[in-house]
Amino acid sequence: MKLLIAEDDSALGLFLSRGLEADGHRVRVAPDGGVAVEAFRQDLPDLTILDLNLPVMDGEQVLEEFRAIDPDSPVLVLTARQEVDTRVRCLDRGADDLMIKPFSLHELRARCRALLRRKRDTRLQLRAGDLELDRLDHTVHRDGLPILLTNKEFALLERLMLNRGQCVSRVELLDTVWNMEPVQTTNIVDVYINYLRRKLHDPPPGILIRTVRGQGYMVPSDAELGLLVSAAAHVFAEQLPEVLSASDIR
Repeated sequence: MKLLIAEDDSALGLFLSRGLEADGHRVRVAPDGGVAVEAFRQDLPDLTILDLNLPVMDGEQVLEEFRAIDPDSPVLVLTARQEVDTRVRCLDRGADDLMIKPFSLHELRARCRALLRRKRDTRLQLRAGDLELDRLDHTVHRDGLPILLTNKEFALLERLMLNRGQCVSRVELLDTVWNMEPVQTTNIVDVYINYLRRKLHDPPPGILIRTVRGQGYMVPSDAELGLLVSAAAHVFAEQLPEVLSASDIR
């Protein structure tokens, strides 16, 4: 999921981003209030962690800007301010939760999970046939069996399933999964697609992950997936007599 951290302390921002990236999230850090508002407008993150003591624009002003852009996106406020009035103002202005510094990263991650679970329009569980991806627990199952993926493999599959039924270009995947500019000499997307196919037992040309020649990759819609499964079953049925005959000869 996309997370935004508005924090001017670079060391704390790095600490938070690494802790949340370990949960599989894609994290962007904004060092001041102005950058935070623009990043929020561009990315529409699934969740924002907002420090109140920001340069350029104070955190309380930033919170008001966030709410003008999207009244429902979860915002967790971090602050060293102890005044009850400050906490009350933040909650009245639309903050969903608030933590006082110093804080426990373990608790912050738990609060983030709770906020994401409550977000109404977030698709936390994605499905394609017998493949299930849980964006919050960061797990993947096929036919009920767990599939262990690295963070990049998970992010790649998540991006394809979020755009199910549509082709996702290599350029978009480089940007959203690897934060890389288009580079003609890299084949990292194709390499990771092969990793995924092996782990999902979906060999080329693939039923769960399809190659769109010259464009990119896609996870088919339910209707397309049903047709692909039917076609694969038909081919298997046609080949079965030959397989049995070969077995008899041996």
